[in-house]
Amino acid sequence: MRQFQVFVLVWDNASWHNSKQVRQWIRDHNAQVKQSGQGVRLIICRLPVKSPWLNAIEPKWMHGKRAIIDPGRTLSAQELKTRICTYFDCPLLEPLAKQVS
Repeated sequence: MRQFQVFVLVWDNASWHNSKQVRQWIRDHNAQVKQSGQGVRLIICRLPVKSPWLNAIEPKWMHGKRAIIDPGRTLSAQELKTRICTYFDCPLLEPLAKQVS
């Protein structure tokens, strides 16, 4: 089996990709991999700002958002989850339990 030393992630500029918490986690993870010699380092390649043509998923999100939202009102969380799963034809699963360390 082939062992990888680096995993490259191509990310857009979503706020959760750029958050301090995520950036710190990646720094900590890479430092731990370097120190232990075990695991895979993460290299983040960010897409340029306002370049949706470089991100193949963007048109799907755009069409999905247009099909799901209701401009006249705010949807409840349950209604939003149901509409998303109906549009993308996926099962509605229970959320993962948040683990606090």
